[in-house]
Amino acid sequence: MTYNFDKIIDRSNTSCVKYDLRQTIFGKADVIPMWVADMDFETPGFIRDAIIQRASHPVYGYTFRDESYYQAIIDWMKSRHNWSIQKDEIVFCPGVVPALNFAVQAFTKPGDKIIVQPPVYFPFFGAVKDHERVLVYNQLLQKETTYEIDFNLLEEQAKDAEMLILCNPHNPVGRCWNRSELEKIAQICLKHNVLIVSDEIHADLVMPGYKHEIFANLSPEVAAITLTMHAPSKTFNLAGLSTSSVIISNPEIRTKFSKFIEKMHLGMGNLFGSVASTAAYSQGEEWRLQLIDYINDNINFAEEYIKENIPALKMFRPEATYMIWLDFREFGLDTETLKQKLIHEAGVGFNTGKDFGPGGEGFMRMNVACTRATLEEALGRLHSTMVSSVLD
Repeated sequence: MTYNFDKIIDRSNTSCVKYDLRQTIFGKADVIPMWVADMDFETPGFIRDAIIQRASHPVYGYTFRDESYYQAIIDWMKSRHNWSIQKDEIVFCPGVVPALNFAVQAFTKPGDKIIVQPPVYFPFFGAVKDHERVLVYNQLLQKETTYEIDFNLLEEQAKDAEMLILCNPHNPVGRCWNRSELEKIAQICLKHNVLIVSDEIHADLVMPGYKHEIFANLSPEVAAITLTMHAPSKTFNLAGLSTSSVIISNPEIRTKFSKFIEKMHLGMGNLFGSVASTAAYSQGEEWRLQLIDYINDNINFAEEYIKENIPALKMFRPEATYMIWLDFREFGLDTETLKQKLIHEAGVGFNTGKDFGPGGEGFMRMNVACTRATLEEALGRLHSTMVSSVLD
């Protein structure tokens, strides 16, 4: 079956954060929203059909996740990532961001040091600071066309840290960490007894030519110190259903994390999230492949357009995710001036790079999981505004 990613979906008046909160977020209701990480593509029909079928039953009472839910996750991990897991290693959580916060609370105490690698997904910061833990920045090293990990600094920081929150693949810089890089992280963390929380929510959105490596799949020793966080929400546009998995092979760590979830009475989850996840993982591979082709074509288009029309703007091509990291520093604008220019002159809404921590100043994050028509319109507006900025 061929899926149509050029179809325009009107998302207004659906309590949609991306569109219906534009006035609140940007102070302007008609910006093209290319910020928050969800897609403008319709959730595939086989998932909607599964939800509709279950919704047709007139009772939505207390529920549990049946064998098909777990088997779909197990089969997906094996077929997609060559990772063999067992049912009892899968712990439900109502979203990856809540899971990050729960892991911090379950395995560290106030005052403990937790390493993050900025510029990085900004909820990582809150997961540490909101619970009175200490943020340690292992800032990524920016190179000409990519980013690398500062392993020498990481070695020093790991000596007195309790946890590393890893973004794999990395959001927003788009790195798909390779096996060698992950093995170096593992070696340091094993040496210094640092627990790894690996956010792998973008694992199934890797662009052609790259391969996602599950961190916990490096070795049994690495698996023993790792909590892997995964969800179908980014891949299948299901963020509103608040359903994710934390996969933990170490029974002691798993028991401690599970007890924390139970104490919070969050283990039941969302009936329709379970239905959607089962359908996504059991029927979604062909849709995923076509999605990646479309996103990759959008990335190609953006790269060529920017190179030809906005040469002062530097784009870091993502190896994974549908987010593009844009370097506006050549324009010489401070963060607030740049932000307001993009909103009120270009009429586009991006994520401000500064929000992603050290190394994000002067950058913006752009979501290209949209129709080509939307992308063309946004880039055209960006071109008109930034070229006039250079001329001024």
